[in-house]
Amino acid sequence: MRLRSLSAGVLALALLTGCAQSVDPIERLGKKAAQRVRPHGPAELPYRAWGLRAPLPHAPNRPSGLSTPVRTAGPGLLPVLSRVPTRDKVVFLTYDDGAEKDPRFVDMIRELRLPVSMFLTDSVVGPGYGHFARLQTVGATIQNHTLDHPALRGLPYAGQRAEICGQQDKLRSRFGRRPRLFRPPYGTYDTTTLRAAADCGLSAIVLWRVSMTGTGELTYRHGGHRLRPGDIVAVDPDEDTGLTLRDRTLRLLRRVQRAGLTVGRLEDYV
Repeated sequence: MRLRSLSAGVLALALLTGCAQSVDPIERLGKKAAQRVRPHGPAELPYRAWGLRAPLPHAPNRPSGLSTPVRTAGPGLLPVLSRVPTRDKVVFLTYDDGAEKDPRFVDMIRELRLPVSMFLTDSVVGPGYGHFARLQTVGATIQNHTLDHPALRGLPYAGQRAEICGQQDKLRSRFGRRPRLFRPPYGTYDTTTLRAAADCGLSAIVLWRVSMTGTGELTYRHGGHRLRPGDIVAVDPDEDTGLTLRDRTLRLLRRVQRAGLTVGRLEDYV
């Protein structure tokens, strides 16, 4: 009886050990899977939460202070860019006005580490500068888009200078530094604009070659109808039509990835 009892105990122990050996790897896989999907998992996973199939590659590193050579329109006039002459596989995301202030947009910029440029108009931002201060803390840069969003072409020098320099002063008081880049409202300008912007301490006029509409479609001002390295993309600021700014940006990022490109910081190149 004692021997039979001992044998039964050994058999039971072997069965338990076998079960443990067969279950344990599955448990380990389950734990690993749980680690992969938990909200505060590894840093490379936020792209999945935002609906991207792969993380955005890092833009090429550029030495501090290095900018891309650009031609000016003449002595005392600023260069005008709709794209950056570069072979780096990057495009640049820009946003105008400052009407839409979705906190989830801030979350997306932070979690995806997107280097975006915000061209702000004082009369549109109104009391909402705190939203853009938060964007600045997560990596966005703040640039000039005038005080009141007038069409500048044809206005006298004094009026253009007041619009541009006035917003320089506003942004300096709000964010602690003066912008370097200026986008004229509606993309319209003249030589007076170039001279006034230079006198206000700006270094370039930034237009765009590609724009994304409120419904998420891309339109092209000139050149081929596809994203190319160096393209400056203007994401439509109208919050009342079509997709939200956040959703438009995500749709744009998918297009950027399909083109084999990534997002660069405009200010590193200009």
